[in-house]
Order: sequence, then C-alpha cells, then structure tokens
Amino acid sequence: MTEGMTIGLLASQVGLTSETLRYYERLGLIAPSQRTESNYRLYDAEAAQRLFFIRRAQVLGFSLQEIGQLLSLRSQPESDMSEVKALAEAKIRDIQAKIDDLVRMQKGLAVLTETCPGHGSTGNCPILDALSENEDVQSQG
Repeated sequence: MTEGMTIGLLASQVGLTSETLRYYERLGLIAPSQRTESNYRLYDAEAAQRLFFIRRAQVLGFSLQEIGQLLSLRSQPESDMSEVKALAEAKIRDIQAKIDDLVRMQKGLAVLTETCPGHGSTGNCPILDALSENEDVQSQG
C-alpha cells in the first residue's frame, strides 16, 4: 500500500465502504495522515493496518468502543497487557452470556414446538396461544 491513499482506494483495499471509513474517523478509530489542498482525506499504511485490526477484532465480537480501547492500548506499548487480557476475558463472559440466552431460547421454542401438531387452524395453535399469555414462555419447560 502506498502513502497518501484516498478514502475510496483505502476502502476498496480493505474491503469496506468509504462511508464506513468516515464513520470510523468520526469515532476516532482512524484518522487521515494528511489532507490535500482541496481537503480530500489521504491515508497512510497505518490506517490500513488499523482497519484490518478493527475487522479482526469485530470478528471476535468486540464492539467499536472496545476496539477503541484496544487500539489505544496498542498505541501505548508501555501499557500493561493485563488491561488487554481483562478486555478479552470480559468479552468471553459476554459471549458466554449470549450463548446461555440462546440455549434458553432454543429450549423454550423446543417446548412450544413439541406441543404443536403442525396442522389445523391457527385458532388452536399452542405456539400462538403461549405467545399470547402473560407468563414466561421459557418457564413452561
């Protein structure tokens, strides 16, 4: 990658849209290295590296706010890596909580689908009836 890439060129090289790059810039995740006389943004190779970092962190489930924290820590090599590990461990806990929620939802749906014969009028559908009740669907299992 060359120095002084336009936003369009950088976006195409990293597989994102120009609007996404502008959004990341508004959030402070990337910054142009310079601007032309006509005020066009120009980005350097560091911006591309940051974008690849952002994409990899997103794949692991980090939010843009968390990614901002990680980028800040990355830019301060003297920082203690315990902060990075703490962020990663917190993300693991978040992911586990989501998995637990999904398992509860799956069990609730399984209970409902077991009660439904799958034929007949919807006026007698036990799934629709259960969704219309005021009690917790997941507690029916």
